[in-house]
Amino acid sequence: MSVTSRYREAWEAFWREAPDGPGEVFWDAGPERTAAVHLALFEPHLTAADLPLVDLGCGNGTQTRYLADRFARVIGADLSTAALDRARRADPGGRATYRLLDAADTTDAETLHADLGDANVYVRGVLHQCEPDDRLRLVHTIATLLGERGRVCLVELAEAAKPVLMGLAQSPTGPPAKLAPIFRHGIAPGEVSDAAVPRYLRAAGLTLVAEGELPLITTEHTADGTRIELPSRWYVAGRTA
Repeated sequence: MSVTSRYREAWEAFWREAPDGPGEVFWDAGPERTAAVHLALFEPHLTAADLPLVDLGCGNGTQTRYLADRFARVIGADLSTAALDRARRADPGGRATYRLLDAADTTDAETLHADLGDANVYVRGVLHQCEPDDRLRLVHTIATLLGERGRVCLVELAEAAKPVLMGLAQSPTGPPAKLAPIFRHGIAPGEVSDAAVPRYLRAAGLTLVAEGELPLITTEHTADGTRIELPSRWYVAGRTA
Protein backbone atom coordinates (compact mmCIF):
# COMPACT_ATOMS: atom_id res chain seq x y z
CA MET A 1 0.00 0.00 0.00
CA SER A 2 1.41 3.41 -0.90
CA VAL A 3 1.72 6.11 1.71
CA THR A 4 -0.93 8.13 -0.11
CA SER A 5 -3.35 5.19 -0.06
CA ARG A 6 -2.78 4.68 3.65
CA TYR A 7 -3.41 8.35 4.33
CA ARG A 8 -6.55 8.36 2.25
CA GLU A 9 -8.01 5.23 3.81
CA ALA A 10 -7.23 6.41 7.34
CA TRP A 11 -8.85 9.79 6.77
CA GLU A 12 -11.83 8.35 4.92
CA ALA A 13 -12.50 6.00 7.82
CA PHE A 14 -12.08 8.80 10.34
CA TRP A 15 -14.49 11.16 8.61
CA ARG A 16 -17.05 8.44 7.89
CA GLU A 17 -17.21 7.60 11.60
CA ALA A 18 -16.84 11.07 13.13
CA PRO A 19 -20.02 12.45 14.73
CA ASP A 20 -21.76 15.31 12.98
CA GLY A 21 -22.23 18.66 14.63
CA PRO A 22 -20.06 21.58 15.75
CA GLY A 23 -17.17 20.71 18.04
CA GLU A 24 -17.48 16.93 17.76
CA VAL A 25 -13.98 16.51 16.31
CA PHE A 26 -10.92 17.12 18.52
CA TRP A 27 -9.43 20.01 16.49
CA ASP A 28 -12.71 21.43 15.13
CA ALA A 29 -12.88 24.48 17.40
CA GLY A 30 -15.01 27.41 16.33
CA PRO A 31 -13.47 29.92 13.91
CA GLU A 32 -13.48 32.63 16.56
CA ARG A 33 -10.83 30.58 18.41
CA THR A 34 -8.90 29.41 15.33
CA ALA A 35 -9.11 30.95 11.86
CA ALA A 36 -10.07 34.39 13.18
CA VAL A 37 -7.03 34.44 15.46
CA HIS A 38 -4.73 33.23 12.68
CA LEU A 39 -6.18 35.65 10.15
CA ALA A 40 -5.38 38.59 12.42
CA LEU A 41 -1.73 37.46 12.29
CA PHE A 42 -1.79 36.68 8.56
CA GLU A 43 -3.53 39.69 7.06
CA PRO A 44 -0.82 42.28 7.85
CA HIS A 45 1.59 40.21 5.74
CA LEU A 46 -0.66 39.64 2.73
CA THR A 47 0.74 41.51 -0.24
CA ALA A 48 -2.00 40.33 -2.63
CA ALA A 49 -5.18 39.87 -0.59
CA ASP A 50 -7.26 39.70 -3.77
CA LEU A 51 -5.82 36.30 -4.73
CA PRO A 52 -7.89 33.14 -4.20
CA LEU A 53 -7.38 31.55 -0.77
CA VAL A 54 -6.84 27.79 -0.46
CA ASP A 55 -7.71 26.20 2.88
CA LEU A 56 -5.37 23.22 2.56
CA GLY A 57 -6.53 20.24 4.63
CA CYS A 58 -9.95 21.79 5.11
CA GLY A 59 -11.63 18.74 6.65
CA ASN A 60 -15.33 19.39 7.22
CA GLY A 61 -14.95 23.03 6.23
CA THR A 62 -15.58 24.82 9.53
CA GLN A 63 -12.73 27.26 8.97
CA THR A 64 -13.29 27.36 5.21
CA ARG A 65 -16.76 28.81 5.61
CA TYR A 66 -15.45 31.50 7.93
CA LEU A 67 -12.71 32.42 5.48
CA ALA A 68 -15.21 32.49 2.60
CA ASP A 69 -17.00 35.38 4.31
CA ARG A 70 -13.76 37.37 4.27
CA PHE A 71 -12.17 36.60 0.90
CA ALA A 72 -13.68 36.83 -2.56
CA ARG A 73 -12.82 33.27 -3.56
CA VAL A 74 -12.02 30.41 -1.16
CA ILE A 75 -11.26 26.80 -2.06
CA GLY A 76 -11.33 24.07 0.58
CA ALA A 77 -8.95 21.25 -0.41
CA ASP A 78 -8.62 17.89 1.28
CA LEU A 79 -7.47 14.33 0.67
CA SER A 80 -10.71 12.82 1.99
CA THR A 81 -13.90 12.67 -0.07
CA ALA A 82 -15.88 11.96 3.12
CA ALA A 83 -14.59 15.20 4.65
CA LEU A 84 -15.40 17.15 1.49
CA ASP A 85 -18.91 15.69 1.40
CA ARG A 86 -19.44 17.02 4.92
CA ALA A 87 -18.01 20.40 3.97
CA ARG A 88 -20.35 20.73 0.99
CA ARG A 89 -23.41 19.69 3.03
CA ALA A 90 -22.56 22.30 5.64
CA ASP A 91 -22.23 24.97 2.96
CA PRO A 92 -25.50 24.72 0.99
CA GLY A 93 -25.15 28.30 -0.23
CA GLY A 94 -21.80 27.49 -1.82
CA ARG A 95 -19.85 30.23 -0.07
CA ALA A 96 -16.69 28.24 -0.84
CA THR A 97 -15.83 25.57 -3.39
CA TYR A 98 -14.27 22.25 -2.45
CA ARG A 99 -11.70 20.15 -4.22
CA LEU A 100 -10.07 16.75 -3.74
CA LEU A 101 -6.31 17.25 -3.44
CA ASP A 102 -3.42 15.00 -2.51
CA ALA A 103 -1.00 17.53 -1.06
CA ALA A 104 1.92 15.12 -1.51
CA ASP A 105 1.25 14.84 -5.25
CA THR A 106 3.07 17.37 -7.43
CA THR A 107 0.67 16.89 -10.34
CA ASP A 108 -2.37 17.67 -8.18
CA ALA A 109 -0.72 20.88 -6.97
CA GLU A 110 0.29 21.97 -10.46
CA THR A 111 -3.22 21.31 -11.79
CA LEU A 112 -4.84 23.38 -9.04
CA HIS A 113 -2.37 26.23 -9.60
CA ALA A 114 -3.09 26.12 -13.34
CA ASP A 115 -6.80 26.51 -12.56
CA LEU A 116 -6.46 29.25 -9.94
CA GLY A 117 -3.27 31.09 -10.72
CA ASP A 118 -1.29 32.29 -7.70
CA ALA A 119 -3.13 31.86 -4.40
CA ASN A 120 -2.78 32.56 -0.71
CA VAL A 121 -2.84 29.43 1.45
CA TYR A 122 -4.03 28.64 4.99
CA VAL A 123 -2.76 25.40 6.55
CA ARG A 124 -3.58 24.34 10.10
CA GLY A 125 -2.13 21.19 11.57
CA VAL A 126 -1.40 19.23 8.39
CA LEU A 127 2.39 19.02 8.33
CA HIS A 128 2.69 17.12 11.61
CA GLN A 129 0.27 14.47 10.33
CA CYS A 130 2.57 13.62 7.42
CA GLU A 131 5.16 10.89 7.30
CA PRO A 132 8.69 12.36 7.34
CA ASP A 133 9.21 11.63 3.63
CA ASP A 134 6.07 13.56 2.70
CA ARG A 135 6.65 16.73 4.73
CA LEU A 136 8.86 18.44 2.19
CA ARG A 137 6.48 17.38 -0.61
CA LEU A 138 3.66 19.11 1.25
CA VAL A 139 5.67 22.32 1.57
CA HIS A 140 6.57 22.15 -2.13
CA THR A 141 2.83 21.86 -2.86
CA ILE A 142 2.27 25.02 -0.81
CA ALA A 143 5.03 26.77 -2.77
CA THR A 144 3.46 25.69 -6.06
CA LEU A 145 0.07 27.08 -5.04
CA LEU A 146 1.59 30.38 -3.90
CA GLY A 147 3.35 30.98 -7.18
CA GLU A 148 5.14 34.33 -7.16
CA ARG A 149 2.59 36.48 -5.33
CA GLY A 150 0.87 34.32 -2.73
CA ARG A 151 1.64 33.90 0.95
CA VAL A 152 1.00 31.02 3.34
CA CYS A 153 -0.15 31.03 6.93
CA LEU A 154 1.11 27.74 8.35
CA VAL A 155 0.02 26.76 11.87
CA GLU A 156 1.57 23.63 13.35
CA LEU A 157 1.89 21.92 16.70
CA ALA A 158 5.10 22.85 18.46
CA GLU A 159 7.38 20.02 19.55
CA ALA A 160 6.25 20.74 23.12
CA ALA A 161 2.78 19.46 22.16
CA LYS A 162 3.90 15.85 21.85
CA PRO A 163 4.40 15.17 25.59
CA VAL A 164 1.03 16.80 26.26
CA LEU A 165 -0.68 14.52 23.75
CA MET A 166 1.16 11.44 24.98
CA GLY A 167 0.19 12.26 28.54
CA LEU A 168 -3.46 12.48 27.50
CA ALA A 169 -3.24 9.25 25.49
CA GLN A 170 -1.63 7.34 28.37
CA SER A 171 -4.02 8.52 31.06
CA PRO A 172 -5.12 5.69 33.41
CA THR A 173 -8.68 6.23 32.20
CA GLY A 174 -7.63 6.26 28.54
CA PRO A 175 -7.45 9.18 26.12
CA PRO A 176 -10.24 11.76 26.06
CA ALA A 177 -13.20 10.69 23.94
CA LYS A 178 -12.46 13.04 21.04
CA LEU A 179 -8.76 12.17 20.97
CA ALA A 180 -9.20 8.38 20.97
CA PRO A 181 -10.44 8.09 17.33
CA ILE A 182 -7.34 9.92 16.06
CA PHE A 183 -5.07 7.27 17.56
CA ARG A 184 -7.43 4.44 16.59
CA HIS A 185 -7.32 5.41 12.91
CA GLY A 186 -3.56 5.74 12.86
CA ILE A 187 -3.49 9.48 12.23
CA ALA A 188 -1.92 10.46 15.52
CA PRO A 189 0.25 13.58 15.33
CA GLY A 190 3.85 12.94 14.41
CA GLU A 191 6.90 14.76 15.65
CA VAL A 192 8.06 17.84 13.75
CA SER A 193 10.74 19.85 15.51
CA ASP A 194 10.32 23.60 15.74
CA ALA A 195 13.61 24.07 13.87
CA ALA A 196 12.49 21.82 10.99
CA VAL A 197 9.61 23.97 9.74
CA PRO A 198 11.75 26.97 8.63
CA ARG A 199 14.11 24.49 6.96
CA TYR A 200 11.25 22.98 4.97
CA LEU A 201 10.10 26.45 3.90
CA ARG A 202 13.59 27.45 2.75
CA ALA A 203 14.06 24.14 0.92
CA ALA A 204 10.87 24.86 -1.05
CA GLY A 205 12.17 28.27 -2.06
CA LEU A 206 10.10 30.27 0.42
CA THR A 207 11.16 33.14 2.65
CA LEU A 208 9.94 33.26 6.25
CA VAL A 209 8.24 36.62 6.77
CA ALA A 210 6.93 36.28 10.33
CA GLU A 211 6.52 33.66 13.04
CA GLY A 212 5.33 33.31 16.60
CA GLU A 213 3.77 31.12 19.26
CA LEU A 214 0.15 30.64 20.25
CA PRO A 215 -1.91 27.77 21.65
CA LEU A 216 -3.85 25.53 19.31
CA ILE A 217 -7.34 25.35 20.76
CA THR A 218 -9.16 22.00 20.79
CA THR A 219 -12.78 21.10 21.50
CA GLU A 220 -11.87 18.61 24.24
CA HIS A 221 -11.59 19.12 27.99
CA THR A 222 -9.71 17.46 30.81
CA ALA A 223 -11.58 15.61 33.54
CA ASP A 224 -11.79 18.81 35.60
CA GLY A 225 -13.41 20.69 32.70
CA THR A 226 -10.37 22.61 31.51
CA ARG A 227 -10.25 23.09 27.74
CA ILE A 228 -7.22 21.37 26.22
CA GLU A 229 -4.85 23.76 24.47
CA LEU A 230 -1.72 22.52 22.69
CA PRO A 231 1.49 24.49 22.16
CA SER A 232 1.77 25.55 18.53
CA ARG A 233 3.67 27.90 16.26
CA TRP A 234 2.57 30.00 13.31
CA TYR A 235 4.58 31.00 10.26
CA VAL A 236 3.96 33.34 7.33
CA ALA A 237 6.08 32.78 4.22
CA GLY A 238 6.20 33.63 0.54
CA ARG A 239 8.56 33.87 -2.42
CA THR A 240 9.97 37.17 -1.20
CA ALA A 241 10.03 39.10 2.03
